[in-house]
Amino acid sequence: MAVVAIVLAAGTYAAVRGLAPVIGPVLRGAGCTASAKHQSVALDTQQASIAATIAGVAHQQSMPRVAVTIAYATAMQESKLHNLHYGDMDSVGVFQQRPSQGWGPTKQLEDPVYATTKFFRALESIHGYESMPVYQAAQDVQHSADGSAYIQYEKMATTMTAAFTGQRGHGVYCWSASWSSPPSPRQADLRGVTAGLSHTFGAAVAAGASDQRGHSMLVRVGQPRLGWAVASWLVTHASSYRLHEVRFSGYQWRATAGSKGWVKDAGEPPPGSIELS
Repeated sequence: MAVVAIVLAAGTYAAVRGLAPVIGPVLRGAGCTASAKHQSVALDTQQASIAATIAGVAHQQSMPRVAVTIAYATAMQESKLHNLHYGDMDSVGVFQQRPSQGWGPTKQLEDPVYATTKFFRALESIHGYESMPVYQAAQDVQHSADGSAYIQYEKMATTMTAAFTGQRGHGVYCWSASWSSPPSPRQADLRGVTAGLSHTFGAAVAAGASDQRGHSMLVRVGQPRLGWAVASWLVTHASSYRLHEVRFSGYQWRATAGSKGWVKDAGEPPPGSIELS
């Protein structure tokens, strides 16, 4: 079982790969922040993209927020919230699931959407998991050698759940030194975005995406919480899809000013829609 390095200072949790340097709530060079109430979690970009994916799969599977918290606590303990291609014995992926134990083929378990779907299906089979302590529900799914290890990540997981599921709007943002100059809007992979939304959130969310003149896209989401969950997923996947701007509900995130987070946007897209380019 993997152990996550945690830095706790000034009310900020930092979950980092190995011993990456931390400055307050942020990481050097590139990183992401997930905030809710008075707590922030500092993540590297892969951790944040996987966290956003887990929230998206929860929407697709109609799982409650507590299931997301359980998934985050589990993933932090098992893999540092990274998509590992190795592990104890034949364990792989975000949740360190073992093909030999019936979780599925190795290649599929290395897909965070597939791995999360399998995790949630196992969690659903546990009677009363929604009222259990987080660590107990995680242990009942994982059957770990030390189930108490999940306890240390419960508070962090709760903060992340509020941010990534949209309970706390504009709580997730990312930045990178490589985004110092904006890419051409025509380079945005809008087809890839649509496919990614379908894979992660489901066909209904992807169906709300419409290409705008070939260089921008609107995603109609309706509900604010779903909108912020999708917006968080877009921001955390900005590098993958070459996105440089995301706008929703009166706020705007720009890649070239990612460390500033979401700022007020006077020219917001139509109500209930996310605009990206």
